[in-house]
Amino acid sequence: MERVIGTDELASGERRSIFVDDIPALVIRLGDTWHVIEDVCTHDGQPLTTGEVTDCSIACPRHAARFDLRTGKALCMPATEPIRVFKVEIRDGAVWAAL
Repeated sequence: MERVIGTDELASGERRSIFVDDIPALVIRLGDTWHVIEDVCTHDGQPLTTGEVTDCSIACPRHAARFDLRTGKALCMPATEPIRVFKVEIRDGAVWAAL
C-alpha cells in the first residue's frame, strides 16, 4: 500500500488528484469515507477530476458517464466498462491505497 494523503488534508466533499503506483488517481472524501479511483473515464480516456459527485458516484465531465465510487461499475452510457477502484486503508492519520 502507498500513503496518498493525510486524513486532515481534505474536508468532506473535497478531492485531490494523485498518483498511485504511477497511475493517475483521484482521492475523494465523503464524510468519514474515503474513495480512491483511477482518474480516467473508460469511455474516452478523459480525467474524472472535475466530475460531479453525487450519491457515491462520479460523472465524467465530458459525456456524463457515471461510475460508482465503491465498485467502479459504469452506471450509465456512454461508459460500459468499470473504472479501477483502489483498496483503501486509514491508518496513522493517513489514507493508504493499492490496487
